[in-house]
Amino acid sequence: MSNKGFSVKIVLKSFKFAFRGLRVLFREEHNAWVHLAVTLMVILAGVVLHVSLLEWGLLAFAIGAVFAAETFNSALERICDILQPAQDKRIGDIKDLCAAAVLICAITAATIGLLVFLPKIF
Repeated sequence: MSNKGFSVKIVLKSFKFAFRGLRVLFREEHNAWVHLAVTLMVILAGVVLHVSLLEWGLLAFAIGAVFAAETFNSALERICDILQPAQDKRIGDIKDLCAAAVLICAITAATIGLLVFLPKIF
Protein backbone atom coordinates (compact mmCIF):
# COMPACT_ATOMS: atom_id res chain seq x y z
CA MET A 1 0.00 0.00 0.00
CA SER A 2 1.48 3.32 -1.00
CA ASN A 3 1.29 6.46 1.07
CA LYS A 4 -0.13 9.17 -1.18
CA GLY A 5 -0.01 11.86 1.48
CA PHE A 6 -2.83 13.97 2.83
CA SER A 7 -5.77 14.63 0.57
CA VAL A 8 -8.91 16.55 1.55
CA LYS A 9 -10.81 14.60 -1.10
CA ILE A 10 -9.80 11.26 0.42
CA VAL A 11 -10.67 12.45 3.93
CA LEU A 12 -14.10 13.66 2.79
CA LYS A 13 -14.68 10.36 1.03
CA SER A 14 -13.88 8.46 4.24
CA PHE A 15 -16.45 10.59 6.09
CA LYS A 16 -18.98 9.72 3.39
CA PHE A 17 -18.41 6.02 4.09
CA ALA A 18 -18.62 6.55 7.85
CA PHE A 19 -21.94 8.40 7.57
CA ARG A 20 -23.21 5.64 5.29
CA GLY A 21 -22.29 3.20 8.06
CA LEU A 22 -24.34 5.24 10.53
CA ARG A 23 -27.31 5.12 8.16
CA VAL A 24 -26.95 1.33 7.92
CA LEU A 25 -26.68 1.06 11.69
CA PHE A 26 -29.85 3.05 12.38
CA ARG A 27 -31.81 1.66 9.44
CA GLU A 28 -31.08 -2.02 10.04
CA GLU A 29 -30.11 -2.56 13.67
CA HIS A 30 -32.96 -2.56 16.18
CA ASN A 31 -30.68 -2.22 19.20
CA ALA A 32 -29.26 1.03 17.82
CA TRP A 33 -32.75 2.52 18.13
CA VAL A 34 -32.92 1.37 21.76
CA HIS A 35 -29.55 3.03 22.43
CA LEU A 36 -30.73 6.17 20.64
CA ALA A 37 -33.90 6.36 22.75
CA VAL A 38 -31.87 6.01 25.95
CA THR A 39 -29.40 8.61 24.67
CA LEU A 40 -32.20 11.12 24.11
CA MET A 41 -33.53 10.48 27.63
CA VAL A 42 -30.03 11.00 29.07
CA ILE A 43 -29.61 14.27 27.17
CA LEU A 44 -33.00 15.49 28.37
CA ALA A 45 -32.18 14.53 31.95
CA GLY A 46 -28.81 16.26 31.66
CA VAL A 47 -30.44 19.49 30.50
CA VAL A 48 -33.17 19.37 33.15
CA LEU A 49 -30.78 18.49 35.97
CA HIS A 50 -28.06 20.95 34.86
CA VAL A 51 -25.15 18.55 34.72
CA SER A 52 -21.66 20.05 34.77
CA LEU A 53 -19.25 20.13 31.84
CA LEU A 54 -17.28 17.24 33.33
CA GLU A 55 -20.47 15.23 33.79
CA TRP A 56 -21.45 15.95 30.16
CA GLY A 57 -18.04 14.64 29.15
CA LEU A 58 -18.53 11.43 31.11
CA LEU A 59 -22.02 10.94 29.69
CA ALA A 60 -20.81 11.63 26.14
CA PHE A 61 -17.97 9.15 26.52
CA ALA A 62 -20.34 6.50 27.86
CA ILE A 63 -22.85 7.08 25.06
CA GLY A 64 -20.11 6.95 22.44
CA ALA A 65 -18.71 3.72 23.87
CA VAL A 66 -22.10 2.02 23.70
CA PHE A 67 -22.71 3.11 20.10
CA ALA A 68 -19.19 2.09 19.08
CA ALA A 69 -19.60 -1.32 20.73
CA GLU A 70 -22.99 -1.81 19.05
CA THR A 71 -21.50 -0.87 15.68
CA PHE A 72 -18.59 -3.31 16.06
CA ASN A 73 -21.00 -5.99 17.25
CA SER A 74 -23.25 -5.51 14.24
CA ALA A 75 -20.32 -5.58 11.83
CA LEU A 76 -18.84 -8.73 13.36
CA GLU A 77 -22.21 -10.48 13.32
CA ARG A 78 -22.54 -9.72 9.61
CA ILE A 79 -19.04 -11.04 8.93
CA CYS A 80 -19.85 -14.22 10.84
CA ASP A 81 -23.08 -14.69 8.88
CA ILE A 82 -21.18 -14.36 5.60
CA LEU A 83 -18.34 -16.68 6.60
CA GLN A 84 -20.56 -19.34 8.17
CA PRO A 85 -24.25 -19.16 7.17
CA ALA A 86 -25.00 -22.52 8.81
CA GLN A 87 -25.46 -22.93 12.55
CA ASP A 88 -22.04 -23.26 14.20
CA LYS A 89 -21.26 -23.25 17.93
CA ARG A 90 -18.00 -21.36 17.37
CA ILE A 91 -19.77 -18.61 15.45
CA GLY A 92 -22.45 -18.52 18.14
CA ASP A 93 -19.73 -18.07 20.77
CA ILE A 94 -18.18 -15.21 18.76
CA LYS A 95 -21.55 -13.48 18.43
CA ASP A 96 -22.26 -13.96 22.13
CA LEU A 97 -18.87 -12.50 23.04
CA CYS A 98 -19.58 -9.46 20.87
CA ALA A 99 -22.99 -9.05 22.49
CA ALA A 100 -21.31 -9.31 25.89
CA ALA A 101 -19.01 -6.43 24.94
CA VAL A 102 -22.05 -4.27 24.19
CA LEU A 103 -23.61 -5.33 27.49
CA ILE A 104 -20.45 -4.43 29.41
CA CYS A 105 -20.41 -0.98 27.78
CA ALA A 106 -24.12 -0.50 28.47
CA ILE A 107 -23.75 -1.49 32.13
CA THR A 108 -20.77 0.84 32.48
CA ALA A 109 -22.75 3.65 30.82
CA ALA A 110 -25.70 3.03 33.13
CA THR A 111 -23.35 3.14 36.13
CA ILE A 112 -21.95 6.47 34.95
CA GLY A 113 -25.51 7.73 34.46
CA LEU A 114 -26.45 6.69 37.98
CA LEU A 115 -23.35 8.33 39.44
CA VAL A 116 -24.14 11.56 37.60
CA PHE A 117 -27.91 11.70 38.07
CA LEU A 118 -28.67 10.10 41.46
CA PRO A 119 -26.99 12.84 43.53
CA LYS A 120 -28.94 15.45 41.57
CA ILE A 121 -32.25 13.65 42.05
CA PHE A 122 -31.79 12.94 45.76
